[in-house]
Amino acid sequence: MLAGGCRCGAIRYEAEGEVWHHSICHCRDCQLGSGAPMVAWIGFSTANFRVTQGVPSRFSGDGKAERFFCGNCGTPLYYLNEPLLPGKVDVQTVTLDDPDALAPNHQVQVADRRAWMAHLGELPEFERFPGPAE
Repeated sequence: MLAGGCRCGAIRYEAEGEVWHHSICHCRDCQLGSGAPMVAWIGFSTANFRVTQGVPSRFSGDGKAERFFCGNCGTPLYYLNEPLLPGKVDVQTVTLDDPDALAPNHQVQVADRRAWMAHLGELPEFERFPGPAE
């Protein structure tokens, strides 16, 4: 059983059973839905996923895909797209109580990957936000 929720704690969920995928998505829709260059998703059967606390807000830009998020703190939580992924739910990995429990095993939609992500590993790294002297 995996559990998670939003930043403020208003929305909680649980998921169990077989993980049908665990990927990092670079598509433009995910970028705009998260405000980030990529999103890690872990997929479950909708029968094995349930919201256990609160009522998430919903956004559907095209009438097919539905993105669910906390209406209080704004945390993106999960995604449904019945025409494309029937019976499946994608949960944003970082919203799990233990986001390191399972690692993504592939990347998708790399055609939309931001060009500057190609050399991300070459940038200087800091354990925490660097101070003014760094």
